[in-house]
Amino acid sequence: MYRGELTHYSAALGREMHIMAYGHSGTPFLGFPTQNSKCRNYEDFGMIHQLAAPLEQGRMRLFVVDSVDEESWSDEQGDPVWRANRQEQYYHYIVDEAVPLMRSWQDEPPVVMGCSMGANHAAIVFLRRPELFRGIMALSGVYDSDYFFHGWMNPVLYENSPERFLPSLAPDHPYIDLYNQRKMIFCTGQGAWEEDGVRTLAHLRHVFEEKGIHAWCDFWGGDVNHDWPWWYKQAKYFLPHFGVEV
Repeated sequence: MYRGELTHYSAALGREMHIMAYGHSGTPFLGFPTQNSKCRNYEDFGMIHQLAAPLEQGRMRLFVVDSVDEESWSDEQGDPVWRANRQEQYYHYIVDEAVPLMRSWQDEPPVVMGCSMGANHAAIVFLRRPELFRGIMALSGVYDSDYFFHGWMNPVLYENSPERFLPSLAPDHPYIDLYNQRKMIFCTGQGAWEEDGVRTLAHLRHVFEEKGIHAWCDFWGGDVNHDWPWWYKQAKYFLPHFGVEV
Protein backbone atom coordinates (compact mmCIF):
# COMPACT_ATOMS: atom_id res chain seq x y z
CA MET A 1 0.00 0.00 0.00
CA TYR A 2 1.24 3.48 -0.80
CA ARG A 3 1.81 5.46 2.41
CA GLY A 4 3.22 8.98 2.48
CA GLU A 5 3.35 12.01 4.76
CA LEU A 6 3.27 15.61 3.59
CA THR A 7 4.42 18.47 5.85
CA HIS A 8 3.44 21.93 4.70
CA TYR A 9 3.01 25.43 6.07
CA SER A 10 -0.55 26.68 6.56
CA ALA A 11 -1.02 30.40 6.01
CA ALA A 12 -4.49 30.19 7.55
CA LEU A 13 -3.16 28.70 10.82
CA GLY A 14 0.34 30.17 10.81
CA ARG A 15 1.98 26.81 11.51
CA GLU A 16 3.16 23.59 9.93
CA MET A 17 0.49 20.98 9.27
CA HIS A 18 0.68 17.36 8.18
CA ILE A 19 -1.34 15.09 5.92
CA MET A 20 -1.01 11.32 5.70
CA ALA A 21 -1.89 9.75 2.34
CA TYR A 22 -2.82 6.07 1.94
CA GLY A 23 -3.47 4.25 -1.31
CA HIS A 24 -2.51 5.07 -4.89
CA SER A 25 -5.86 5.50 -6.67
CA GLY A 26 -9.63 5.13 -6.38
CA THR A 27 -12.34 7.24 -4.77
CA PRO A 28 -10.62 9.95 -2.69
CA PHE A 29 -11.57 10.50 0.95
CA LEU A 30 -10.60 13.36 3.26
CA GLY A 31 -10.45 11.97 6.80
CA PHE A 32 -10.64 14.02 10.00
CA PRO A 33 -9.09 12.48 13.14
CA THR A 34 -10.77 12.02 16.50
CA GLN A 35 -10.62 14.77 19.12
CA ASN A 36 -7.20 16.39 19.68
CA SER A 37 -5.55 13.91 17.30
CA LYS A 38 -3.21 14.24 14.34
CA CYS A 39 -2.87 12.78 10.89
CA ARG A 40 -1.61 9.33 12.02
CA ASN A 41 -4.79 8.77 14.06
CA TYR A 42 -6.42 6.33 11.60
CA GLU A 43 -3.19 4.36 11.34
CA ASP A 44 -2.51 4.30 15.09
CA PHE A 45 -6.03 3.07 15.94
CA GLY A 46 -6.29 0.43 13.21
CA MET A 47 -8.61 2.00 10.64
CA ILE A 48 -5.97 1.84 7.90
CA HIS A 49 -5.45 -1.87 8.61
CA GLN A 50 -9.21 -2.43 8.45
CA LEU A 51 -9.41 -0.70 5.05
CA ALA A 52 -6.22 -2.27 3.69
CA ALA A 53 -7.94 -4.19 0.88
CA PRO A 54 -9.60 -1.24 -0.92
CA LEU A 55 -6.53 0.94 -0.27
CA GLU A 56 -4.12 -1.63 -1.65
CA GLN A 57 -6.30 -2.57 -4.60
CA GLY A 58 -6.91 0.96 -5.84
CA ARG A 59 -10.57 1.28 -4.91
CA MET A 60 -10.08 4.17 -2.47
CA ARG A 61 -7.48 6.71 -1.48
CA LEU A 62 -7.49 8.30 1.98
CA PHE A 63 -5.93 11.57 3.07
CA VAL A 64 -5.96 12.19 6.86
CA VAL A 65 -5.32 15.71 8.16
CA ASP A 66 -4.14 17.09 11.51
CA SER A 67 -6.60 18.74 13.89
CA VAL A 68 -6.15 21.80 16.11
CA ASP A 69 -8.97 20.83 18.49
CA GLU A 70 -6.90 21.49 21.60
CA GLU A 71 -6.85 25.16 20.57
CA SER A 72 -10.53 25.44 19.66
CA TRP A 73 -13.26 22.96 20.64
CA SER A 74 -11.38 21.28 23.51
CA ASP A 75 -9.95 24.34 25.29
CA GLU A 76 -12.98 24.94 27.50
CA GLN A 77 -11.07 27.27 29.85
CA GLY A 78 -9.78 29.44 27.01
CA ASP A 79 -11.14 32.69 25.59
CA PRO A 80 -14.21 31.71 23.54
CA VAL A 81 -13.62 34.44 20.92
CA TRP A 82 -10.10 33.16 20.28
CA ARG A 83 -11.30 29.56 20.21
CA ALA A 84 -14.05 30.33 17.69
CA ASN A 85 -11.61 32.27 15.53
CA ARG A 86 -9.18 29.36 15.65
CA GLN A 87 -11.89 26.99 14.42
CA GLU A 88 -12.68 29.40 11.58
CA GLN A 89 -8.99 29.48 10.66
CA TYR A 90 -8.97 25.69 10.66
CA TYR A 91 -12.04 25.65 8.41
CA HIS A 92 -10.20 27.92 5.96
CA TYR A 93 -7.12 25.72 6.18
CA ILE A 94 -9.20 22.74 5.07
CA VAL A 95 -11.20 24.34 2.25
CA ASP A 96 -8.58 26.81 0.96
CA GLU A 97 -5.39 24.79 1.47
CA ALA A 98 -5.83 21.09 2.26
CA VAL A 99 -8.51 20.33 -0.32
CA PRO A 100 -6.64 22.06 -3.19
CA LEU A 101 -3.49 20.24 -2.11
CA MET A 102 -5.31 16.91 -2.22
CA ARG A 103 -6.68 17.75 -5.64
CA SER A 104 -3.17 18.44 -6.89
CA TRP A 105 -2.51 14.74 -6.20
CA GLN A 106 -5.85 13.50 -7.54
CA ASP A 107 -8.16 15.99 -9.23
CA GLU A 108 -11.50 14.69 -8.02
CA PRO A 109 -13.79 15.99 -5.25
CA PRO A 110 -13.35 13.81 -2.16
CA VAL A 111 -15.82 12.25 0.21
CA VAL A 112 -15.30 13.82 3.62
CA MET A 113 -15.38 11.50 6.63
CA GLY A 114 -14.71 11.47 10.36
CA CYS A 115 -15.37 9.70 13.65
CA SER A 116 -16.36 11.46 16.88
CA MET A 117 -15.02 15.04 16.71
CA GLY A 118 -13.85 14.22 13.20
CA ALA A 119 -17.50 13.79 12.24
CA ASN A 120 -18.18 17.33 13.50
CA HIS A 121 -15.44 18.72 11.27
CA ALA A 122 -16.70 16.68 8.33
CA ALA A 123 -20.21 18.10 8.84
CA ILE A 124 -18.96 21.68 9.12
CA VAL A 125 -16.91 21.69 5.92
CA PHE A 126 -19.43 19.67 3.92
CA LEU A 127 -22.49 21.68 4.95
CA ARG A 128 -20.71 25.00 4.44
CA ARG A 129 -19.12 24.07 1.09
CA PRO A 130 -20.98 21.15 -0.51
CA GLU A 131 -19.64 22.04 -3.96
CA LEU A 132 -16.17 20.90 -2.85
CA PHE A 133 -17.18 17.34 -1.90
CA ARG A 134 -18.95 14.35 -3.39
CA GLY A 135 -20.39 13.19 -0.08
CA ILE A 136 -20.01 12.79 3.68
CA MET A 137 -19.70 9.85 6.07
CA ALA A 138 -19.95 11.14 9.64
CA LEU A 139 -19.77 8.60 12.48
CA SER A 140 -20.64 9.37 16.12
CA GLY A 141 -20.48 13.15 15.97
CA VAL A 142 -21.89 15.52 18.60
CA TYR A 143 -23.41 18.29 16.49
CA ASP A 144 -23.98 20.88 19.20
CA SER A 145 -21.65 23.82 19.80
CA ASP A 146 -23.21 24.29 23.25
CA TYR A 147 -21.62 20.98 24.27
CA PHE A 148 -18.19 22.60 23.84
CA PHE A 149 -18.95 26.31 24.45
CA HIS A 150 -21.62 25.97 27.18
CA GLY A 151 -24.13 28.35 25.62
CA TRP A 152 -21.71 31.01 24.39
CA MET A 153 -22.23 32.09 20.76
CA ASN A 154 -20.99 34.73 18.34
CA PRO A 155 -21.25 35.08 14.53
CA VAL A 156 -18.01 33.16 13.92
CA LEU A 157 -19.03 30.18 16.03
CA TYR A 158 -22.50 30.31 14.45
CA GLU A 159 -20.94 29.66 11.03
CA ASN A 160 -19.24 26.59 12.51
CA SER A 161 -22.41 25.23 14.12
CA PRO A 162 -24.57 23.36 11.57
CA GLU A 163 -27.29 22.82 14.16
CA ARG A 164 -27.63 26.63 14.26
CA PHE A 165 -27.15 27.75 10.66
CA LEU A 166 -29.06 24.96 8.89
CA PRO A 167 -32.48 25.86 10.39
CA SER A 168 -32.04 29.38 8.95
CA LEU A 169 -31.37 28.12 5.42
CA ALA A 170 -33.94 29.53 2.98
CA PRO A 171 -36.16 26.89 1.33
CA ASP A 172 -34.84 27.89 -2.09
CA HIS A 173 -31.18 28.10 -1.08
CA PRO A 174 -29.04 26.54 -3.85
CA TYR A 175 -27.14 24.46 -1.31
CA ILE A 176 -30.23 22.29 -0.76
CA ASP A 177 -30.04 21.08 -4.36
CA LEU A 178 -26.30 20.53 -3.95
CA TYR A 179 -26.80 18.51 -0.76
CA ASN A 180 -29.35 16.34 -2.56
CA GLN A 181 -26.92 15.65 -5.39
CA ARG A 182 -24.44 14.21 -2.85
CA LYS A 183 -24.48 11.09 -0.71
CA MET A 184 -24.95 12.17 2.92
CA ILE A 185 -24.55 9.54 5.65
CA PHE A 186 -24.66 10.32 9.38
CA CYS A 187 -24.50 7.42 11.84
CA THR A 188 -24.42 6.99 15.59
CA GLY A 189 -24.66 4.06 17.94
CA GLN A 190 -27.01 4.05 20.91
CA GLY A 191 -24.66 2.38 23.40
CA ALA A 192 -22.03 3.69 25.81
CA TRP A 193 -20.92 7.32 25.37
CA GLU A 194 -23.30 7.88 22.45
CA GLU A 195 -26.08 9.73 24.31
CA ASP A 196 -25.13 13.17 22.99
CA GLY A 197 -24.57 11.78 19.53
CA VAL A 198 -28.09 10.34 19.51
CA ARG A 199 -29.58 13.59 20.81
CA THR A 200 -27.80 15.86 18.35
CA LEU A 201 -28.23 13.60 15.32
CA ALA A 202 -31.96 13.36 16.06
CA HIS A 203 -32.06 17.16 15.96
CA LEU A 204 -30.11 17.29 12.68
CA ARG A 205 -32.42 14.65 11.18
CA HIS A 206 -35.41 16.84 12.04
CA VAL A 207 -33.75 19.84 10.37
CA PHE A 208 -32.87 17.80 7.28
CA GLU A 209 -36.44 16.57 6.97
CA GLU A 210 -37.84 20.04 7.47
CA LYS A 211 -35.59 21.46 4.73
CA GLY A 212 -36.11 18.59 2.29
CA ILE A 213 -32.45 17.50 2.56
CA HIS A 214 -32.08 13.80 1.77
CA ALA A 215 -29.55 12.73 4.39
CA TRP A 216 -29.39 9.17 5.68
CA CYS A 217 -29.34 9.39 9.48
CA ASP A 218 -28.74 5.88 10.78
CA PHE A 219 -29.10 4.95 14.45
CA TRP A 220 -27.42 1.65 15.33
CA GLY A 221 -28.36 -0.44 18.37
CA GLY A 222 -27.94 -0.13 22.10
CA ASP A 223 -24.85 -2.34 22.02
CA VAL A 224 -23.03 0.03 19.62
CA ASN A 225 -20.54 2.12 21.59
CA HIS A 226 -18.56 5.27 20.85
CA ASP A 227 -15.36 3.43 19.97
CA TRP A 228 -13.11 2.31 17.12
CA PRO A 229 -14.31 -1.30 16.74
CA TRP A 230 -17.77 -0.01 15.84
CA TRP A 231 -16.39 2.70 13.54
CA TYR A 232 -14.52 -0.04 11.64
CA LYS A 233 -17.81 -1.86 11.10
CA GLN A 234 -19.71 1.29 10.16
CA ALA A 235 -17.03 2.42 7.69
CA LYS A 236 -17.05 -0.98 5.98
CA TYR A 237 -20.85 -1.00 5.90
CA PHE A 238 -21.20 2.46 4.37
CA LEU A 239 -18.23 2.55 1.96
CA PRO A 240 -20.08 0.59 -0.76
CA HIS A 241 -22.64 3.40 -0.85
CA PHE A 242 -19.81 5.61 -2.12
CA GLY A 243 -18.85 3.05 -4.75
CA VAL A 244 -16.05 1.43 -2.71
CA GLU A 245 -16.25 -2.33 -2.29
CA VAL A 246 -14.50 -3.46 0.90
